[in-house]
Formats: sequence, C-alpha cells, structure tokens
Amino acid sequence: MKCYTYIEEIEEEKVLIYAKERNKLVDEIEALVISSDIDLTGIYNEEIVKINVNDVTCFISENNKVFALIGDKKYQIKHRLYQIEEMNLNTFIKINQSCLANKNKIKKFETTIGGALKVVFKNGYIDYISRRELKNVKTRMGI
Repeated sequence: MKCYTYIEEIEEEKVLIYAKERNKLVDEIEALVISSDIDLTGIYNEEIVKINVNDVTCFISENNKVFALIGDKKYQIKHRLYQIEEMNLNTFIKINQSCLANKNKIKKFETTIGGALKVVFKNGYIDYISRRELKNVKTRMGI
C-alpha cells in the first residue's frame, strides 16, 4: 500500500483511502481517523484530563456513572454508555449492558465452568460477555 501526505494550510483536513477491498488495515485506518475527531474529557482525582479514545481499555457503567479504564486508572466521563456507542467507534464492542470493550486491548477469551465467556484485558481487568451480545462479539472479533 502506498502512502502520500500533502500539507496545505488552506485545505480542509481529510483522509482518502483507495483500496481494492475492505480489509483489516482499512478498518484500522478508519477507526483511527474517526477516534481522532472525538474529544472526551475525564475526571481523575479532581483533575480534568483529555482522553485519547485509542488508549481506553473499556468504558464501564457503575452506580449510574460511566468510567473510561486506561491502564489501572478509572476516569469518570460525562457521556452515557449509549452515547459512546452511538459515536460508531469501530474498535469498540458492546460485550454486556454495562461495558464497551476496545477489541485492540483484549488479551484473551476464557470459558467458565458455567459456560460463560470471560474477557481478559491486557491491563488485567476482567469482564463477561452476556448471552445477548455473544453472537455480535463473535462476528466482530472474527471468531
């Protein structure tokens, strides 16, 4: 794949992708471009911090608050989970009613004795896939 970059101060910023077919690389480029336009702010230890969506392991809902997990830190954000889902972030998958997972941050899937599917993230966080979302997760992950 060839890459060209043109810098012009008077032009609007845009990204054009010419490809013979949709593939994983095209999806990743699209996700990167889309996520670069999204501004999220989080609160951690009474400090307001700008959040890069690509760094987020997952968005979770706890006690009527939404948090972005980045590493071992929880940043409270003002958006609701459904609002984040509506942003069409290609790298995020709804795995249950209270979690949107970044598929690039998933380390592995494990089955439990009861037949549930457990998601283990690279930062050590663990959550479970609901039966309702199982088919969608398998499709999106290519399983």
